[in-house]
Amino acid sequence: MIYQVFIKRGVDFTFVLGVLLILVIPFIIIALIIKLESAGPIFFRQERLGKDKKIFKVYKFRTMTNKKRVVEQTFKDNTEITRFGYYLRRFKIDEMPQILNVLNGDMAIIGPRPCMPNTTEKYGLDDYRFQVRPGLSSIAGVNGSIFLTWEEKWWYDKYYVQNLNFCLDINIFFKTFLVIILGEEKFLKKPNMK
Repeated sequence: MIYQVFIKRGVDFTFVLGVLLILVIPFIIIALIIKLESAGPIFFRQERLGKDKKIFKVYKFRTMTNKKRVVEQTFKDNTEITRFGYYLRRFKIDEMPQILNVLNGDMAIIGPRPCMPNTTEKYGLDDYRFQVRPGLSSIAGVNGSIFLTWEEKWWYDKYYVQNLNFCLDINIFFKTFLVIILGEEKFLKKPNMK
């Protein structure tokens, strides 16, 4: 509890501030490639639910064409994903602008992934998920992510909230890099939901 209330936010803020200084040049290069490959904005912004169900706008590098579409989950074989966008998604680089959300206090480095506002009605989510800030990486994300059902992801989210501590965050943080390099399928671990 002490870690969650007094330490976690300070660690997150300090870490992402340092990372942002290192990533300024790579971010500029990525932004230029996105603009050269297809017309449209550099960033994709979308409303998500944060701590206490507060709505905020999440930032991502745009990985799809600028064509108007219905907002829905996008799968990797979608034809509107640009060539560069494919690699941004594969290595999770498209998510990196969310460090701005961490600086702003809307997100944490580790926590349940932020869901869209209509998710609560669609899946009947319990409020436990909204007791903490959503994260750049999550326990579900390092245990199979796209290969898990929504119910399995929510189970992992609940486990995280109930067991949140520094060691769990560190474990998820380092495992995230392995998942990015080797792929999510290598780390698929179905939860025991009994």
